Amino acid sequence: MTTTTRRRAERLLPTLALALLAALPARAFDLALPGTARLAAERITDPGSYEVPVAPWTEMEGLVTQSIEGRIQRQAWRIDATGLTDLQIIAPLRAQLEEAGWSILLDCAARACGGFDFRFATEVMKGPAMYVDLSAYRFLSARNPEGDYLTLLVSHSPATGFVQVIRASTSPSAGTNDEDVGEEDSNAIADDAEPPVLSSSTPDLIRTLEAQGHAVLLDLAFASGAETLAPGKIASLDALADYLNADPARRVLFVGHTDATGTSAANVEISRSRAQAARGYLLEKGIPAGQMEADGAGYLAPLASNLSDEGRRENRRVEVVLLPAVE
Repeated sequence: MTTTTRRRAERLLPTLALALLAALPARAFDLALPGTARLAAERITDPGSYEVPVAPWTEMEGLVTQSIEGRIQRQAWRIDATGLTDLQIIAPLRAQLEEAGWSILLDCAARACGGFDFRFATEVMKGPAMYVDLSAYRFLSARNPEGDYLTLLVSHSPATGFVQVIRASTSPSAGTNDEDVGEEDSNAIADDAEPPVLSSSTPDLIRTLEAQGHAVLLDLAFASGAETLAPGKIASLDALADYLNADPARRVLFVGHTDATGTSAANVEISRSRAQAARGYLLEKGIPAGQMEADGAGYLAPLASNLSDEGRRENRRVEVVLLPAVE
């Protein structure tokens, strides 16, 4: 190689190096979670789609989202034996994002996000890998300069912190990948699949409850404005009694719902009373009070139109939600 040729090559090296770096895929941004965090479930869909919440839920607009298509990675993390609050968990994660150049789109706590309605309008991985306390959670969505999105959903049970991380990349991928990985979610159904409506007559009630995290108990019938259960045995509650009795660590939440007749405040009270009626049935069966909670959503989560008698009957219901086991 002549001296002239060598000098030309040396001048070209920086340009070639920059070109090679540009051709390499961007390194994925890694969040540093607390040291006790462990991955409970993971799902990667490539290509897939995800609706990124960018504003709180409102009655006028519902949940405003940005639709993203590309590689979607969903993770649920558990932080065991934590005394950290939701804010203490999410604050350092938010700081990491901002330091890395991400723009925060939405950062809110439970009620400011839209409470019950936001929780059930946005995507949440199934229990027991992920758990959300309806009255205590925090949510954050962010976007980086390359156009990728990341969302965080943080909540906790008495002994465990839960962090859901969803990454949505619009960058082109080399192939197709659709897999589930996780200690507690290896048989998970696609998160964007429509969950089956579960009735009390379904033979595998408990199995479906554990897989989906919640179930509608359709054999609990209520007249409009009524708060008490009809007398007699109730198959779904009897099955739940056996389930809870078999393991004292198991816990459930009953959530009552109403039709749209009357005021919001009155319906919340009625729905809570319906949930408490289901809980009371199990208390009479000898199930410890600590294994069950009860709350009401009023008419905020209808299953059908309230314009027909049939729809109103369907909306008057109680759902059971599986809570994390006591550890």
